[in-house]
Amino acid sequence: MYRETAKRGKRKSHYLVENIRSGSGWKKIKVYLGSNLTERELKNRIAEKRKILEERVKAYLKASDPLRSLITDREAKELESVRKKHQEYQKKAHPFEKKQYYEWFGVQFTYNTSAIEGATLSLLDTKLLLEDKIVPKGKSIREINEVQNHKEAFDYMLSYKGSLTRSFVLSLHKKLMHNILWKQAGKFRDVQVYLPGVDKKLPKPEEVPKEFKKLMLWHAHNKNRYHPVVAAAYYHAAFESIHPFRDGNGRVGRLILNFMLRKSGFPMIDIKYRDRRKYYEGLQAYDRGNLRPLAEMIIKYIK
Repeated sequence: MYRETAKRGKRKSHYLVENIRSGSGWKKIKVYLGSNLTERELKNRIAEKRKILEERVKAYLKASDPLRSLITDREAKELESVRKKHQEYQKKAHPFEKKQYYEWFGVQFTYNTSAIEGATLSLLDTKLLLEDKIVPKGKSIREINEVQNHKEAFDYMLSYKGSLTRSFVLSLHKKLMHNILWKQAGKFRDVQVYLPGVDKKLPKPEEVPKEFKKLMLWHAHNKNRYHPVVAAAYYHAAFESIHPFRDGNGRVGRLILNFMLRKSGFPMIDIKYRDRRKYYEGLQAYDRGNLRPLAEMIIKYIK
């Protein structure tokens, strides 16, 4: 914010101003302070009008950018309350308790995210395989590898301290699919893929690197511009709409979603297998230009 003075003859009109980026240019938003004021009067008026200008800027941004109004003020306050409580827990909880929690969450998350993609291991099967190294009977080697690989990728995500980058995403995919897709693990797809039951046509193989780069640039420019939950929801939906890999897109996407939430101080979420229809409907709504259903689902899980 800054002060601006317009002089007309002997009259000096004063305004409190803020410039904000709007599309490819800038938008100037003003609040009238008064005319021919002393410095003391100006100081008092600025203190009085600052809140009004902040509200006008906020209203303009919401009206001009749908992502800024994707979550309500009430939801933002509730999310902030959750974040503070979660961060307090992280500081105060005993290391053994936190270790137990992450082991529990890792099994739950691995079971649900794998089941969403068609895995047939039960929650108990998943627990016995990951914690007790007991291989369930009647399951394929691929299913066993998928579950074990996911836990490995999840642990890698937890230990990774860097930012969201192309190499991190490819590393997640490689750990998830190294003994399933073999040479294609950790690499963008080189074939066209299709989603059964979905009308949307996915990018051609030669378009994938460019589309992924655009998404990463969006993230770099906007990760601090929007609420962290909005940025995470957008990235996840856009990532799934690109479908950059031959297989494993959903699992990698949900790992990245939790990485982004965790990095922003929020608890990770475990989208349940029973909610898969609502989850897929949220992704399809994004393809039609509406991110709200997916964001709403993520908010519900965080809370």
